[in-house]
Amino acid sequence: MPASPIICFGQQPCGFFPRRFLYAKFVTARRLQAEIGGEIVFFYHDSDHDPRETQTTLRHRKTDAPTTLNFTFANKVQRKWSPLAAKRIPADWPAHTARQLGAYVSPAAATVFKGVQAATVADFCLEMYRGLGLLDGIRVVRSADPAVRRAACDITDCFVDVPYEGETVRARRMPDGSLCLHEGGDSYVQLPSSAFTKEQVSPTRDTRLRWMQSVLHCTHYIAGAGEQAYLNQADAPEISFLTRDPIDRFDEAWTDYP
Repeated sequence: MPASPIICFGQQPCGFFPRRFLYAKFVTARRLQAEIGGEIVFFYHDSDHDPRETQTTLRHRKTDAPTTLNFTFANKVQRKWSPLAAKRIPADWPAHTARQLGAYVSPAAATVFKGVQAATVADFCLEMYRGLGLLDGIRVVRSADPAVRRAACDITDCFVDVPYEGETVRARRMPDGSLCLHEGGDSYVQLPSSAFTKEQVSPTRDTRLRWMQSVLHCTHYIAGAGEQAYLNQADAPEISFLTRDPIDRFDEAWTDYP
C-alpha cells in the first residue's frame, strides 16, 4: 500500500474546454486532498478513439443558446479509428475556432485557447486544461504513454494500435485473437493478423480499472455516475470509491475562467 493517499480520477479528453463533469472531478479530488492529504493523479485516457468524446458544448454569452463545436480531423480513418493521442489537428482549425469563441467564452478563456500549440487532439485538450489552471499540482498519467503500457498488467480484452492505410488505428482484439475496426452496428473491418507488443495495447472499458490500478496503485478513485454503473470494483478491492460532486449541465463545457 502507498505510504500516503493517492487520489485518482480518470477521463478521456472530453472537449477543448472540459466538460463540467470533469471539472467536478477536479473539485472533488482537491476537496478530498484537503481532508486527507496525499497526491492527486489524473489518469488521462488518451488511447480512446471516439471523436464524440471531444465535442464541446458552449453557451452564447448573450442569448444562452447552446452550440456544439469539435475538432476537425485530417481524414476519415483518423476521425473514426485513430486514438485521440494520434488524431492530428488540421493547421487551420485553431484559428477558425478561435474566431468563434468571442461569443461564447470570456476574453481570458479565449486567450488561453489561442496560446495552445499542439499537434494532436489529446495534446491540445491537455494543454487547454493546463492553461485553465486545472492541472496545477496534479500528476498526469496518460494511457497512450508507452512507458505506462509497459508497466501495466497483461490483458487480453484490449485494443491494439496498429497501422492501417497510412495511419495508426485502435483495433479491437476479438475473442479469437483477430483484430477488427468497428464500422458501426454489426459491421467490422477485419485487419491482417500481426504480432504486437505491450506498447501497442490499451484497455477496454471492462479492463480499464484493473489495467490502470496495476500502474497507479491508487487508494481512492473518484467516479461519475456512468462509471459507477460499469466499474467492477472487485477488480480493485483495495480502492475506496467515491462519487464525484454533483454539477449542473454536466455534459456542457466548463468555461468559468478566470
